[in-house]
Amino acid sequence: MQLKDTFERVKRASKSLALLSDEQRNEILNAVADAIIANQARILDANAQDLAKMSKDNPLYDRLQLTESRLEGIASDMRNVATLPSPLGHITKQKTLPNGLRLCRVSVPFGVIGMIYEARPNVTFDVFSLCFKSGNACVLKGGKDADCSNREEVALIHEILEKYGVSKDVVALLPATHEATGEMLNAVGYVDLCIPRGGRKLIDFVRDTARIPVIETGAGVVNTYFDAEGDIEMGKAIINNAKTRRVSVCNALDCLLIHESRLTDLPALCEKMAEKQVIIYADNQAYAALDGKYPLLEHATADSFGTEFMDYKLAIKTVASLDEALEHIDQNGSGHSEAIITMNEQTARKFQAHVDAACVYWNAPTSFTDGAQFGLGAEIGISTQKLGPRGPMALEEITTYKWLIEGEGQTRP
Repeated sequence: MQLKDTFERVKRASKSLALLSDEQRNEILNAVADAIIANQARILDANAQDLAKMSKDNPLYDRLQLTESRLEGIASDMRNVATLPSPLGHITKQKTLPNGLRLCRVSVPFGVIGMIYEARPNVTFDVFSLCFKSGNACVLKGGKDADCSNREEVALIHEILEKYGVSKDVVALLPATHEATGEMLNAVGYVDLCIPRGGRKLIDFVRDTARIPVIETGAGVVNTYFDAEGDIEMGKAIINNAKTRRVSVCNALDCLLIHESRLTDLPALCEKMAEKQVIIYADNQAYAALDGKYPLLEHATADSFGTEFMDYKLAIKTVASLDEALEHIDQNGSGHSEAIITMNEQTARKFQAHVDAACVYWNAPTSFTDGAQFGLGAEIGISTQKLGPRGPMALEEITTYKWLIEGEGQTRP
């Protein structure tokens, strides 16, 4: 294992994090946030090197791009993490047994968290802030598309850590190679938990290859159902925001389901999306309703549904009932985020009860599926699995627990 020395150093450094108080962690996080703002030009120069290698037409370009406003948002999120209560040392269960043994279950760090991600340089700072606050060291494996950005960001973090006398080995960035991914996934005894964050191909590879524990953050195939009793103005705003706010993120809308009784309202529902040049792939009924009233219209194919576009593209399917909409989501959703637009509470409650997804919305866009938006400070990923954490994962989700037992000489019969 070529990276064994790196893994050993990170594992050893993870033990030193237990010696830091929460106040010290918060001070360092705020110092890194200040450094992000003070060194914007340096980070943006590195990011420009990455952007120069990618076509602007690539759906990942928006994810890769950093701007002054995005860096300000990243720094703000890091400061928010610093203000949150520590997730460590919480007593989650406590009891005294009949034999007098006193049991206490207390929250502790995992130890070393491995993060695999693609063209998302913001993840480098997000993961560091959450891991550091929760007492975890982290091993980062970014994609080659963002390698210059990631290396500059980690170098900045290392500078602040060294300034405060903390081992820089609590954060390690691996080479942006396929081989490095394989080594991390086999780092048994060194990496306690791996979290992949990316497209379906990456998620499947990690799940099928890893010999270390993995929390799956699934791809986001997102649907929104506009019900027979949906409000038109509310629908226009929700659908446009879910689709066009940022098309490359996993909570972006991919398929609009519309009740057949509301097809006459479809042109109005789609009107704002035309301004953003969204291409619509419509089934026959929706196509007829939009023909001549929407400029970028194409016929849907079987592949149009169940696709995560990550682009200015949207599929539209007509359904005859709520049950048909639910069946479509069962067959084509990814368990990430789903939404219904309706003024009928009974319909909405049935939708929320039936849909099997981490986040299920009523009269709100799926664009809110985000750790910061949920008041978690930031997120390390959005889990679509059911074992362990589900939905946006932040501080509490990257801690585990141990039992502390106190006795007075009792022995077991």
